[in-house]
Amino acid sequence: MTARTPSLMASLVAYDDSDSEAETEPAGSFNATGQMKDTSSVARSPGQDFASGTLDVPKAGAQPTKHGSCEDPGGHRLPLAQLGRSDRGSCPSQRLQWPGKEPQVTFPIKEPSCSSLWTSHVPASHMPLAAARFKQVKLSRNFPKSSFRAQSESETVGKNGSSFQKKKCEDCVVPYTPKRLRQLQALSTETGKGKEVEPQGPPAGRAPAPLYVGPGVSEFIQPYLNSHYKETTVPRKVLFHLRGHRGPVNTIQWCPVLSKSHMLLSTSMDKTFKVWNAVDSGHCLQTYSLHTEAVRAAQWAPCGRRILSGGFDFALHLTDLETGTQLFSGRSDFRITTLKFHPKDHNIFLCGGFSSEMKAWDIRTGKVMRSYKATIQQTLDILFLRDGSEFLSSTDASTRDSADRTIIAWDFRTSAKISNQIFHERFTCPSLALHPREPVFLAQTNGNYLALFSTVWPYRMSRRRRYEGHKVEGYSVGCECSPGGDLLVTGSADGRVLMYSFRTASRACTLQGHTQACVGTTYHPVLPSVLATCSWGGDMKIWH
Repeated sequence: MTARTPSLMASLVAYDDSDSEAETEPAGSFNATGQMKDTSSVARSPGQDFASGTLDVPKAGAQPTKHGSCEDPGGHRLPLAQLGRSDRGSCPSQRLQWPGKEPQVTFPIKEPSCSSLWTSHVPASHMPLAAARFKQVKLSRNFPKSSFRAQSESETVGKNGSSFQKKKCEDCVVPYTPKRLRQLQALSTETGKGKEVEPQGPPAGRAPAPLYVGPGVSEFIQPYLNSHYKETTVPRKVLFHLRGHRGPVNTIQWCPVLSKSHMLLSTSMDKTFKVWNAVDSGHCLQTYSLHTEAVRAAQWAPCGRRILSGGFDFALHLTDLETGTQLFSGRSDFRITTLKFHPKDHNIFLCGGFSSEMKAWDIRTGKVMRSYKATIQQTLDILFLRDGSEFLSSTDASTRDSADRTIIAWDFRTSAKISNQIFHERFTCPSLALHPREPVFLAQTNGNYLALFSTVWPYRMSRRRRYEGHKVEGYSVGCECSPGGDLLVTGSADGRVLMYSFRTASRACTLQGHTQACVGTTYHPVLPSVLATCSWGGDMKIWH
């Protein structure tokens, strides 16, 4: 009966320890008083064994019984293997010491203020987190090694202990942090550091700094101001490669004032629009962060001193470049995808987007003056005809009976539909462009070709000329005519830039422009053969 008692007690203690932390207990047996007799020296190799001995927890008024324990200079007794049990309850156990021949690090024993269930029934080779924090020293969990490594580890105790001084937690249990939360915290920390290094634009809703536009004219543009525009030649080389947007670039546009046409406007999905000096230096002059969502459309005012912008945040802003203030701010009831100023009255503009309606705004009153409604879901583009009394709209309708909704001609003053039997094919038209000299307009179609239409009622489509060879594939790929009207340029979903002859519809040139979809192309209004392109990758190129 007496011989079976140690093994029975060891099995009971092992059962109690199964609920604690997942640590492997050293081999050993327990006596009736809860003390452990170290028997691991039989299986361990020389130099890998602890000095055997235990220290019984003394009761009130009793002396401790020594079993191979040692004393520190302060007179405190340190245990070599202590289970952490007492008659009054459980308390954190202490760290095992190195053998006497190696350098020793001793600490005074401090009894914790309260017992903790998480620190009871721990193995002798485990250092509880509570005890490490009370001592403010981090000790190694490895077994004793050679004398040289033991000395080097004892020298780094003070260095490692400083990390625990930064952690202030009264509870002995450290709460578990999920891995996903730790990754988010690390990502936010890296993002915060990146923001300190890279300067950002002004916060959304705050007026940007004024943009100084000098009275002088660019030395590259000055020789061409008073001369007739010559024949456009095909550009071959890249003058500037503009990078600055952190999202896809939606549209680009040169300043309409010829003396200030060195400035290029770009809108992006990164909630900003920028003004660049794309002729002299290729530098960004100003960044405007007025919107809280993607900026889908922006237009230069005909005076060249203001920019009208609209985005997916339902907001409309008219910004003065010289003062940095907002002359007009409105809020639409749909996400805006296209904006156009009236060609005659510059205080009126037309906007469309994710709605069955298009609205005409008056900047002077800040109110909607007219609405144009059709049985559609989205307006893709708007094109005013020459005198401004009529305009065209392209929609997302592409069903079998959508011949009356793909391209619609409107009367601007009466909001009436002039014609809805213009485009009879089952393709949507993401962009429209007007020819500078001929009474025709171009429509970019998702059938991977450019269609040519007349600007005079009944707006018939030309069956003879069709410009094919590029890819659209659902992107809002823009198209444009050269100032002379002899070349047509369009982007492509595969990143190419294609130019066609207007008369013969043959391909004049193909440029390998971008790595991602090229969605915007525009010729310079003064400089011959200067072309700007933008891509879904967020970069722009100036060709000459």
